[in-house]
Amino acid sequence: MKLSLLSLALLVLTSATSSFGNTPARELALKATSEDRTESAAATEELRAMGPAGLETLMVQYAAPIKAHIDDPAKTATAEWQRISDALDGVSQQKNSYLSGLYWFTDLNKAKAAAKRSNKPILTLRLLGNLTDEFSCANSRFFRTVLYSNAEIAALLRNDFVLHWESVRPVPVVTIDFGDGRKLKRTITGNSIHYVLDSEGRVVEAIPGLYGPAAFKRALVESQQLALSVSGQDNIKKRTLLRSYYGERLNKIAVNWYADNKKIGGRRPQGLSIGVSARGEAVQIMPLAITKMETEASILRGMMAGSEALGKVTDEEAWRKIAGLHSADSALDSRSIALIKNQNAALSNDELAALLKRFEESVALDTVRNEYLLRSKLYGWLSVQEQVDLSKFNDKVYAELFLTPKSDPWLGLFSKDVYTALSQGEKTLNK
Repeated sequence: MKLSLLSLALLVLTSATSSFGNTPARELALKATSEDRTESAAATEELRAMGPAGLETLMVQYAAPIKAHIDDPAKTATAEWQRISDALDGVSQQKNSYLSGLYWFTDLNKAKAAAKRSNKPILTLRLLGNLTDEFSCANSRFFRTVLYSNAEIAALLRNDFVLHWESVRPVPVVTIDFGDGRKLKRTITGNSIHYVLDSEGRVVEAIPGLYGPAAFKRALVESQQLALSVSGQDNIKKRTLLRSYYGERLNKIAVNWYADNKKIGGRRPQGLSIGVSARGEAVQIMPLAITKMETEASILRGMMAGSEALGKVTDEEAWRKIAGLHSADSALDSRSIALIKNQNAALSNDELAALLKRFEESVALDTVRNEYLLRSKLYGWLSVQEQVDLSKFNDKVYAELFLTPKSDPWLGLFSKDVYTALSQGEKTLNK
């Protein structure tokens, strides 16, 4: 019988409980799910302070209930399970952590210290709202469902990265009152980004927005290898390695886009030099004028401009066709599907199947757009900076890439030059 990665992990954890005994850690795990909220909060805080070992303590103690809930969420939706789930989320600092088993630092300095001890890169998430909230921004909610709950991705993150998240600002939430007692609550606008830092906390990679599971896993593997290759290098050597990597990635993005565009019968963009191999495959793409430029930084900027030029000739229908070429990248695993099914228990099987199909198509569309349009810009920006200040760089990303700058308190949702036939004072009354 073939076991999933999570089933195997839970089997190991369950077998470990025989030696777990009545240790102080086990006592904390029991208290963390107490009906006494004061007692449970104190125990959860102590387990949280233990780091990943505290989360593992809970996973070991409640391995059987966790497995039972994964197998049949409806049957195990009890008050006791809710206390277990709350304890897990409190220690991990991620909602629905029973599926991922991931421990997230919320203090970057502590994450850096853990990375130095383990010689692992840091995956740091910037989002609107908090990763523990039901109503964090849409991208981060999808991360929890599509990526962190995915068995292979969760194992990769748990074993090979130190995890950290930080809220950029609160997420806008709107409630629509239908006037008859019904209310609809939703988040509006907001985007998220994963940065990969080396073990010393320096930015080496960036993965903007939502990617399909297979595409995200590839990005993680490549990012980990890059982070390990530059770890411990002096600044000059590191910059040389990173600029070479960014240049190769920029060109790869352009070449991949060109190949996809060719498959769907798209028109060839003008003003680009397209180098081909002996087999007629595109191997290098950049603006025609780039051959007159001399510096490495100029070449990298030019290559970014080449990627943008490719994107300008891609209309909405072309993007959907390109996304269709990469549908396998957006395929959800059984655990993600089970979570979505549990969140939409009122749907029939046919309705759920239709929902999943549309969602996977949407994920595939986000994946190609984020890779071809956003990530190419990020590589261009990273390539020309001698020293990347994460905080300032993230401000630039939210201002110029996500178009939600700190200077705009309304996140683009309100503009003074747009007439709405409503009193301007009504909009700003509660600012």
